[in-house]
Amino acid sequence: MSNELPFEKPLAELRKKIDELKKFGSEREIDFTDEIGRLEVRYQELEQEIYGNMSAAQIMHMARHHARPTTLDYIPHIFTDFIELHGDRVFADDLAIVGGLAKLNGVPVTVVGHQRGKDTKDNIQRFFGSPHPEGFRKALRFMQQANKFGRPIITFIDTKGAYPGDTAEERGQSEAIARNLHEMAMFGVPIICVVIGEGGSGGALALGVGNRVLMLENAIYSVISPNGAASILWKDASKADQAAEAMKITAKDLLGFGVIEDIIPEPHGGAHRDLAAQSESIKEALWRHMQELKTLSSAELIEDRYAKFRKIGKFASAAALSQAE
Repeated sequence: MSNELPFEKPLAELRKKIDELKKFGSEREIDFTDEIGRLEVRYQELEQEIYGNMSAAQIMHMARHHARPTTLDYIPHIFTDFIELHGDRVFADDLAIVGGLAKLNGVPVTVVGHQRGKDTKDNIQRFFGSPHPEGFRKALRFMQQANKFGRPIITFIDTKGAYPGDTAEERGQSEAIARNLHEMAMFGVPIICVVIGEGGSGGALALGVGNRVLMLENAIYSVISPNGAASILWKDASKADQAAEAMKITAKDLLGFGVIEDIIPEPHGGAHRDLAAQSESIKEALWRHMQELKTLSSAELIEDRYAKFRKIGKFASAAALSQAE
């Protein structure tokens, strides 16, 4: 499967020409240094043009890239001594959620995240990263344990949303999400959430009530997927690109709205181009924000979290609305 998205094809074609010219010059012993140099300069310019001015729709496709790193890709690069835990102790072990104990620069933490599959079989087992209620209860169990023993909580968000099927509804999907929201709001330990791919609807919010919410540069975060919004607005899911442009789902948009606190930069071409470098950027951001939060008491952490979400949005009194009319 090709790693290039449609808007990246001009770059791929130019890189192919450069590589072919290098190979031809080597085989024929001809010096193409000047020509190759000019093409390399053009490649850098084109790279900046494409990745420096990405539309919301292009960012959406980047966030959904099949090769984009997942929670389990990042964990060994960011943490040490990771021990994965399993099950919700009620029904099952939902593989759409992974988590356990780890250390960040030697500090014990609890890590929880959505997990997409790497191929068709893996995606089926992990429900394409869309958890059932037992997945959210599994995550809550890990976070309750972290709160009990005073460990900071780090969550990685990467899901189109909670599993929408009958089986999930039968087992209490909405209640499981609501309980996570309620309990995360009251934990007396630092909570840092990182949107690493797509953060969609309640399935993302169930891991998203943190003191700090961070986003990768090419991640998206929204109350409904652009596909779902297009289906509702135009009865046509194929208009997802159009919906994405209108929904303000990018990291820059959400930073401006105060929904998130920080944007973590990505390598040109997306996180999948350099997993080690991307992991280091995430690790640096996590550590920086953790140092800021560790000075707060349990009561102050709860108040900080409350204040963060309370300030999102703008409200007008009835009198102000009447005057506006």
